[in-house]
Amino acid sequence: MGSALETLCGQAYGAKQYAMLGVHAQRAMLVFGILSIPISVLWIFTGPILGVLKQDPEISAMAGESAPWLIPSILPFGILQSQTRFLQTQGITVPQMATTAVGCLVHGVVCWVLVDKLKMGNSGACLANGVTYWVIVIVLAGYIKVSSSCQETWKSFSLEGARGVLSFLKLGVPSAFMMCLEFWSFQVFIVLAGLLPDAELETSMMLISLNTCAVVFRIPNSLGSAVSFKRSTRISNELGAGNPGAARMAVRVVLLLAVSQGLLASSIATATRHVWGCIYTDDKILITYLSVVAPKIAVCNFIDGIHGVLSGCVRGCGWQNCGAYISLGAYYFVGIPVALLFAFVWRYGGEVSL
Repeated sequence: MGSALETLCGQAYGAKQYAMLGVHAQRAMLVFGILSIPISVLWIFTGPILGVLKQDPEISAMAGESAPWLIPSILPFGILQSQTRFLQTQGITVPQMATTAVGCLVHGVVCWVLVDKLKMGNSGACLANGVTYWVIVIVLAGYIKVSSSCQETWKSFSLEGARGVLSFLKLGVPSAFMMCLEFWSFQVFIVLAGLLPDAELETSMMLISLNTCAVVFRIPNSLGSAVSFKRSTRISNELGAGNPGAARMAVRVVLLLAVSQGLLASSIATATRHVWGCIYTDDKILITYLSVVAPKIAVCNFIDGIHGVLSGCVRGCGWQNCGAYISLGAYYFVGIPVALLFAFVWRYGGEVSL
């Protein structure tokens, strides 16, 4: 839902309605706070839910034990999304880079303490996420409060943010569906992998493959976000300022960058396919399986690059409704049914369903 701020804050900044950036961010924080409640309840019952879905009992038990420890990370993550977009739509990125670097250091120390010293295992690693998010949120909040760059865009918390929640939801809900439909489909693939004959191997392969795609996707997705934000490529700012020609040029430039990055990432994935799996595991069977899957991951990386940029265009233009329908059709009427055919009907296993 935070991607709605890319449209709202970006266009408000382009139209020089600076005070509205803080109002939009406050509305988002309020909505995220409310949403954290049902999500927390869902995570408390992760184990039983996975059991109903016929997943491996041992895996379900481990997930059910660890998931509740992720609850402290829900609220700060939502606040962080609001802060990030509030700053980025003004072209302010250095503080986020700095706080993320600090967060990485804090995360490493907290993980070491919770996992190694306190022997909390996976639960400790999950709890460390919440601690890290809160550190980043607090530091960014301090920057927003004292920085001269945010004097016009952030005044203080006000009732106006609460009164306009519905206006945020009009873009926030389709924004959420646009992105969640995609990410939920990946979780569906993982659940389906758990139903295949060699569930542990297939699930491990799927998790590592999707994690790799997610890491590589950060680059084009950031380019896509740049399309929605200020400086060299920002559709929402240019549209807010009434400059559609500049917005079109921005799209062309970032698409070229995304294609170049996609070709490079795909080439690296293919060239390193025999050693790629060693980063994640020492299981020789899984490493061999991952080397077979790598060329398919390379294709996914290339297409994801273009997808990330075009998604940024959609968000910058405020076309989230259209994006949600496209995601629904592409992933649930095409992607998942085709994966079911390959994996269960034609018995090609999890690798082809990618």
